[in-house]
Amino acid sequence: MSIAARLANLDWGRIETDLWTRGYSQTSSILSRRDCQSLVTLYKDESRFRKRVDMARHRFGVGEYKYFARPLPPIVKQLRETLYPPLATVANSWMDALNTSIRYAPTLSAFLHHCAKLGQVQPTPLLLRYEAEGYNCLHQDVYGEAVFPLQVAAFLNRPGADYTGGEFLLVEQRPRAQSSGEAVLPTQGALVIFTTQMRPVAGTRGYYRVNVRHGVSRLRSGQRFTLGIIFHDATT
Repeated sequence: MSIAARLANLDWGRIETDLWTRGYSQTSSILSRRDCQSLVTLYKDESRFRKRVDMARHRFGVGEYKYFARPLPPIVKQLRETLYPPLATVANSWMDALNTSIRYAPTLSAFLHHCAKLGQVQPTPLLLRYEAEGYNCLHQDVYGEAVFPLQVAAFLNRPGADYTGGEFLLVEQRPRAQSSGEAVLPTQGALVIFTTQMRPVAGTRGYYRVNVRHGVSRLRSGQRFTLGIIFHDATT
């Protein structure tokens, strides 16, 4: 079954409900073990990437990640193009709830054309690698004026077998309240769809914005690779 068909078979009603109520949704394994291994193998091929970031150097954490160059690997391209339309529907409903005039194009190509007009022309899908003692500080993936409010992480290794620790973290800060967090440990090949920067939450006077950051807890052992699918492009 193609990746597009696997994604079409997801329970998108449940995913939308999860995104509204929790700000993230976790799927079953969408990528096969072969898919995951093919992406992990790419990490050593420097010709496939446009930029490498050492997290420790920038005080982002401990580990490294690489942004893909164009053309994107077929798996990455299919995931990005197929996931965008249903998530754009959710994103537009979020903008309606927050009474903003922002609207997202129905297709990824149209949205990337908008990014390009703002000077955001560099692809943002990336591979992240962590080893024992590695972690990622809480952050937001914002690369310019255009920001798509949802993004996706695909988990390429087996928790408990290939690595221990390394939970995916989501922390949200509601106005005049303490932060709340979630720790998620998906199976190999699973996706987590989550909030990029902010999401709407229902209050007594309508919806208000909640700020969200994400990161990775410290690995106790092993090695962990993750594919990040960010829909807006970057300026650099």
